[in-house]
Amino acid sequence: MTTTVADAVSLFDRSFNIGKAAGWDPVGLQFGDPVAEVTSIAVCHEVTRGVVEELLARRVNLAVTYHPLLFRPTSSLIAGNSASGRAFRLISGGVAVYAVHTAFDVLPGGTADALAGACELNDVSGFGPAWGDDARKVITFAPAPTIPSLLQAMANAGAGRIGNYSHCSYRSEGVGSFLPEAGTDPAVGEKGIINQEAETRLEMIAPSHKLDAVVSALVAAHPYEEPAFDVVSVAANAGFIGRRGTLAAPLPMADFADLVLERIGGVVRVAGQGPVQTVSVIPGSGGSMLGDVTTDAVVTGDVSHHQAREAVGRGIGVVDPGHAATERPGVRALYAAVSGMFDEVIDLTDVDSDPWKER
Repeated sequence: MTTTVADAVSLFDRSFNIGKAAGWDPVGLQFGDPVAEVTSIAVCHEVTRGVVEELLARRVNLAVTYHPLLFRPTSSLIAGNSASGRAFRLISGGVAVYAVHTAFDVLPGGTADALAGACELNDVSGFGPAWGDDARKVITFAPAPTIPSLLQAMANAGAGRIGNYSHCSYRSEGVGSFLPEAGTDPAVGEKGIINQEAETRLEMIAPSHKLDAVVSALVAAHPYEEPAFDVVSVAANAGFIGRRGTLAAPLPMADFADLVLERIGGVVRVAGQGPVQTVSVIPGSGGSMLGDVTTDAVVTGDVSHHQAREAVGRGIGVVDPGHAATERPGVRALYAAVSGMFDEVIDLTDVDSDPWKER
């Protein structure tokens, strides 16, 4: 049976819960032809020049990358060594690119959990919400018997999805009042008097880019001549980009740093003193999240001088093996996940995986 790019994207969107990505993160299908047949898939850490050469040489037509290739908006795609130049080469070669990034960070079993596992943490829990796209809560009021069809219409338009759950809603009972004036044709109640009717309040979340469709569906499906509805901006249903847990026994800081180096590699920098038993981990660049850390130590990448100073001043040790190293266990988990969906997935996760090299 033929698998298209669109088929693969639909599977990835569900499996990687792509709606949980941070709102600033350009995840999902970055470019490619949705109707093109998928005959060869590869997984990489990021789409470097070396990865581009491998993708084209091996005739891959769908690349799943942890880091997005096109991270910032671009107004042109011109051949060259820039990110947009690499995108031009891949588009010209018929290669579609799908990125997971923060969606996979927050996913159970994804990058954050993989890093916690590599650091041998127990009793793991999440912290540091990765807030998604601007969301809206759409609220309306209707007679109870009409709520199921109203909910279905709004869900079909894109409301009520939380992660991999659809048709999510909240209902409460109450009484609505209204006075139908001249020229009205009320579905319930009488003209010229204040009516009180039993109604159900229906609330559903909708992504901002689907708001117009959801509101249009609500109005079309609503039994009232003049439906009442509210739209409220909300921050909701975030996944957690960090993990915290405990070691089986306390370790001196130097020994804990050796454990991190042995398990995930990288070029390790260490700040602070031990002992270490409670640990936070943040894959990638976690310096901006150190203010949320309350454990003995934190493992993350790209920590600046001043961020390390502040953490140590609060009694928190820092182990920084580098940006790519903290993501590497998660990238291996990504390859394993895609390999479980498709046969013969090409492993490019070690191609140009880290710009920093040991000397």
